[in-house]
Amino acid sequence: MTDISLINNLWVLVCGLLIFSMTVSVGLLEIGELGEKYSGSLLKSLLITGSALIFMAFLGFNTAFAPTVSGIIGNPFYGGGAFLGGFSSTAGGLLNGVWWSTGPSYFSTGLTTGTYFLFESASAAVTLALVGVVVLKKVKLEAFLAFSLVYFILIWNLPAAWIWNPSGWLYLLGVRDFAGGLIVHGAAGAAGLAFVSQVWREEKKKGLKESAVVPNNVNPTWLTLAMVLLWMGWFGFNPGSVLALNSSATTVVLTTFLAPAASLLSISFFRPIMAKRNLDLLYASNGILMGLIVITPLAGFVSPGSAVILGFVSAPLYLVAERWLTKTKWFSDPISLFPAHLVGGVFGLLMIPFFTQNAFAAASGNGTLPSGIIFGGGQAAVNQLGLEALAAFVVLLAVFVMTFLTLEAIARMMHGITTDYRKEGLIAG
Repeated sequence: MTDISLINNLWVLVCGLLIFSMTVSVGLLEIGELGEKYSGSLLKSLLITGSALIFMAFLGFNTAFAPTVSGIIGNPFYGGGAFLGGFSSTAGGLLNGVWWSTGPSYFSTGLTTGTYFLFESASAAVTLALVGVVVLKKVKLEAFLAFSLVYFILIWNLPAAWIWNPSGWLYLLGVRDFAGGLIVHGAAGAAGLAFVSQVWREEKKKGLKESAVVPNNVNPTWLTLAMVLLWMGWFGFNPGSVLALNSSATTVVLTTFLAPAASLLSISFFRPIMAKRNLDLLYASNGILMGLIVITPLAGFVSPGSAVILGFVSAPLYLVAERWLTKTKWFSDPISLFPAHLVGGVFGLLMIPFFTQNAFAAASGNGTLPSGIIFGGGQAAVNQLGLEALAAFVVLLAVFVMTFLTLEAIARMMHGITTDYRKEGLIAG
């Protein structure tokens, strides 16, 4: 292993560990926004982490990141098949060589299988943690665990294979999503929509006229701690997606920190104007999160100045989306999966064709990405907008359908996925 490869592996391992901490941090965020009686979210977060590592090692890593079959799904038998080659000592990239897509023919960062596996499995885990914020006390834990098996082998993996895998069909068309505005945040929102759809169907059978509401009950200490940990975790999420320690990675550190800071200041200005209410800790936290989410899909493609603009725009976008979505009575979304992650992730993806500067994109290993419309990209940028919109439509639809069908099957096997609302204290009686 060369010195550069060694440094890259160390960098991505550290970033992977930071992402690894984000899954439990999402559990802390639930406690911070909803109160300590929702401490069961910590158990859920730990189980998500464990299932992600096992199911991704079993087949999920391959179905997402092995050379694809017709650009659709990674070859599950690549490198010896299940569990990253099982007991084999000769599986490529374990003791010798590098994972195929990080070799000189593709990303050329020299990552071993273990390094790349940890980084991407941690990313998959935090995505399911985001989906899980709408299940709270409503969905049986065993049903959610059964869902995680399908999620980490197929549902999360197909979009990753299409866009993050250099042999994926959307990647080959030219679609880019730097650190997961669509694959992580947007797709989590689409899966969450399928969850609340199934929950609402079962709630109607329980005789409910509106979905049982999970109210906010802010715990300032836990919420602040969760936000600090998530903001730190994003340091691994975005800069780590360069897959190398170079000048682009340090630039991505700047964009990742500037956008949420700008969004925080922006929401402190727009919250009193748009909602006639003063800023509080809950909305300050959501402002930070929205800035982090919006910058995620293009953090490696834009300048620090563009990151600040995107951050300022993020806050009013969140306030408008939240106001519109809270009118809906057939689901409860207390942690803002839909106005923040779904809306913010897709918005950030669609900003790629506007704010990208080719010099920054090339430095992060995406040299074919044209400069955006704002920076003179012309027709190439317009074409890129069409590609990103196509990817958003295909991925959101595919994730929603796969999740909906999976939940329908689980509901049939388990006689429903919802809990006893009276025992959980969600309804009186």
